Amino acid sequence: MIKLLSGSTMRQLACQRVRRPALYLVFGVLLPAFAFEAEAQATPSYVGSEQCAGCHEAVGLAWRQSHHALAWTPARPDTIVADFDGTDFSGEGVEAQFNIGEGGTYDITVTEADGDTRSYEVHSVVGIEPLQQYLLETAPGRLQSFDIVWDVEKERWYHLYPGQDLPPDDGLHWTGPYKNWNGRCAECHATGFKKNYNPSTRGFASTQAEIGVGCEACHGPGSEHVDWADGQGLAEDANDLGPKGFSASFDESEKTIQQCAGCHSRREALGDGNPLPGTLYHDAYNLALLRPGLYHADGQIQDEVYVYGSFLQSKMYARGVGCLNCHDAHTAELVADGNAVCTQCHSPAGNPAFPTLSGFEYDSAAHHFHAPAGAGAECKNCHMIERTYMGIDGRRDHSFRIPRPDLAPITGGPDACTDCHNDRDPAWAAARVTEWFPESRNRGPHFGMVLARGRTDPAAETGDLLALAADEGQPGIVRATAMWLLEIASDGAAASALVPLLTDSDPVVRAAAIRLQRIAPHRERVSRLAGVLNDPVRTVRIAAAQALLDVSSTELGDGTTAALRAALDDWQRAIRNRLDFPETHLQNAGLALTQRNVPAAVRAFREVVTLDPQRVEAWSMLVRLAAATRGAEGARAVLDEALALNPEDEELRSYDREIP
Repeated sequence: MIKLLSGSTMRQLACQRVRRPALYLVFGVLLPAFAFEAEAQATPSYVGSEQCAGCHEAVGLAWRQSHHALAWTPARPDTIVADFDGTDFSGEGVEAQFNIGEGGTYDITVTEADGDTRSYEVHSVVGIEPLQQYLLETAPGRLQSFDIVWDVEKERWYHLYPGQDLPPDDGLHWTGPYKNWNGRCAECHATGFKKNYNPSTRGFASTQAEIGVGCEACHGPGSEHVDWADGQGLAEDANDLGPKGFSASFDESEKTIQQCAGCHSRREALGDGNPLPGTLYHDAYNLALLRPGLYHADGQIQDEVYVYGSFLQSKMYARGVGCLNCHDAHTAELVADGNAVCTQCHSPAGNPAFPTLSGFEYDSAAHHFHAPAGAGAECKNCHMIERTYMGIDGRRDHSFRIPRPDLAPITGGPDACTDCHNDRDPAWAAARVTEWFPESRNRGPHFGMVLARGRTDPAAETGDLLALAADEGQPGIVRATAMWLLEIASDGAAASALVPLLTDSDPVVRAAAIRLQRIAPHRERVSRLAGVLNDPVRTVRIAAAQALLDVSSTELGDGTTAALRAALDDWQRAIRNRLDFPETHLQNAGLALTQRNVPAAVRAFREVVTLDPQRVEAWSMLVRLAAATRGAEGARAVLDEALALNPEDEELRSYDREIP
């Protein structure tokens, strides 16, 4: 079914994300495609990590064995850790044999559920531990992530998605669009990557400066730095570069966090591939909020959300802690072992860099009430719950929260205590916490209570959601999520009450406040949003453009109309960069329908089912549009196509009973 919500809720599908996102119709129209020219900017060129390591030997050595360096590598004996010596796997509707070819190639012979058998040479390798995945080239330039992967610790093949038995024409099959490496994953595993998708051929001509996350993936292209190091000075047009010729700077914690967040976040990219290192996060990405399916109502991780959205919720982030306080920049490992990474600050001595810290002996039974050296004495097990993705890959929640077992019955979120004490319930854990910390904040209000109720009935929770959105003491991602729920409630009074947030210091809050204004009356919406089209942050400008699509130039004036056009160009460019995603065409179809442009909607829905034949919501709309424009005969022809590919779908079968 089509969910009618204001605001675009299409979200980025990361490479391991396999559930099809819902279709949402958004307010606005899809404007004609414009001929965009590349943004003019003088940038240096990439030189490669090996040239960097020639001078920076120590950090080069540290980086060379890091997960960043090994994020994507050629298929060679020194990079492949799996057993390709005639091993095999059978299950989930597929059989695979793994062999080393006569020329030293690594080959996989795959027999699909329909009996089709094909052999592929491994193109390249993803990761090093705890699992390793292999990329296969299914068409020239098109790389797909094979679903059968190698468990490094147990030395076995296993399937990433147990319980799936998919035919090759299913969009979720390993050859389908959701497992495509070029568009879904490569930008965070490469340096200087561009996917270069051609929508007319549905093919890729992807390029990169270097596979793997190299030096220049973080520091920026290095040619100007090399010239600087050789004493040549910087080019005259290198005004946007630092004093040593790099585009990215790590002289402030926030700059470092944003550089890391580009890959370590659940987000929607606004451009093609890697932005120039040093680009502000919100000029390059639209951050996913605390929505169902991604996060629990209290903000704890649910799906694989890659750290940044969690870290933004933490008191550590609010106090200025950054990625490099805990992680080494070049090995990407923790800067200390075990609890020592935490006690470098959380100790009786504290840390003068963070003066709000309370000096206390946290690494003791007086604080954690567990046996020393046991799992219960490890800081991470209480303050960073772990969830497993890709079958065996444990990821830690980086919101660094105080355990709140009392919230579990309200929010449905996990509870650190009963994660370990799985024979107990949250009520038992809450009683113990109260016993240990009678004066603790643990029993006080928490934003998760408001968001949990708001998810169930946002209209009934308008008052508390308004208060949460306006509370400057709460994380911006939380406040923005509250406004998303208010948008669903469609309470015009909420839009009026939160007008001051259009100038909030946090761009995530500003963008959410703009989207909330879509439910305001036309005249008020125009007067409130005309001034934000010149916001310095791209995601905010795009949100404003989306909210003002139905506004005429006579209502805005020449200067504001030009700003609107520029923001619409930004939005159109972002859409055009995601045309390899079926969900982008779902969005385009919804936009066309709001404009009553039926032919454009039909074309967009057709592209959806071409890329993913199992998108039943798109087939359903094609049937309904055919019935409206071509009658029962046209609807029957479309329905027969849909049923041939989805014979068991109940929604389509209901049409089968209705259409003669």
